Amino acid sequence: MNWINNYVRPKINSLFSRREMPDNLWQKCDACGTMLFHRELSDNLNVCTSCGHHMPILPRDRFLTLFDGGIFTEIEVPTPLADPLQFRDQKKYPDRMKSAQKLTGEKEAMLVAEGEIGRTPVVAAAQDFSFMGGSMGMYVGNAIIAGVERAVQRGRPFILFSAAGGARMQEGILSLMQMPRTTVAVQMLREAGLPYIVVLTHPTTGGVTASYAMLGDVHIAEPNALICFAGPRVIEQTIREKLPEGFQRAEYLLEHGMLDRVTKRTDMRDELITIIRLLMGMPQAIKAELPPPASFSHGPETVAGEAPDVEAMPQPPQPVAPDAEPAGEDAKA
Repeated sequence: MNWINNYVRPKINSLFSRREMPDNLWQKCDACGTMLFHRELSDNLNVCTSCGHHMPILPRDRFLTLFDGGIFTEIEVPTPLADPLQFRDQKKYPDRMKSAQKLTGEKEAMLVAEGEIGRTPVVAAAQDFSFMGGSMGMYVGNAIIAGVERAVQRGRPFILFSAAGGARMQEGILSLMQMPRTTVAVQMLREAGLPYIVVLTHPTTGGVTASYAMLGDVHIAEPNALICFAGPRVIEQTIREKLPEGFQRAEYLLEHGMLDRVTKRTDMRDELITIIRLLMGMPQAIKAELPPPASFSHGPETVAGEAPDVEAMPQPPQPVAPDAEPAGEDAKA
């Protein structure tokens, strides 16, 4: 019977083997521990349906839900020098960059794009914390400047989603120079009279907080986001005291006047539409599903190359004579 076990059974098993289940079908919530089905979590913008905890979301996924119809155009960003300081710690800086690019599928830690939000053209930038901690380097500085220049050129609001651990240490003083560079870019928006809206997500720390992330006209944060310069552990080790619970979180900053709003990710698009239209002096947005702009027409639909049916067109009202009788063919009769 060994030939059955050694030969026949493996052949049968190979023919009728069960399909392997992917490893990413379920994801555990970091806050409450609930196992969430990946499609349900994605439909809820990576917000736990059980406790409301906001998990990280990639910039590209954020833009797909932010812009009308998920349609946006990426803005080209000038590429800086790859390794200006020849920096090396446990790994060479170029090797770290390649690992981050392979992990995320993105070129760098920030994505800049333009599109429409509630039929209002905007320029938006979002940092990717999964790319080397969203650290601010020369590329991020170039990305913000490129986005601001496009916004000023076309007279559009600029929205920035921050998520970073601070400046990129592998670029040394060159990364710190992005703080004044981005500050000057924000001033360009102010001189042009264009809104600059910052959405602070978890975490926003270090030199990012000390520069462009806290220079907006309006500051909105996602719930429970850590927003600070030095983290709570660093402060506790320095002052040798226990910090208040919730210190440096979004709700704490809102209570102490550092933020304008704390808004759930699922409500963020509607919130941004309202604020943008208010700051741009536009009428209030219509809360309804609107057809795409291409579907608007000023008459009956026609097939390309064919003349429209004139009789099917709505006729203009007939003028009324002073004696209140219609002045047209009926009047002539």
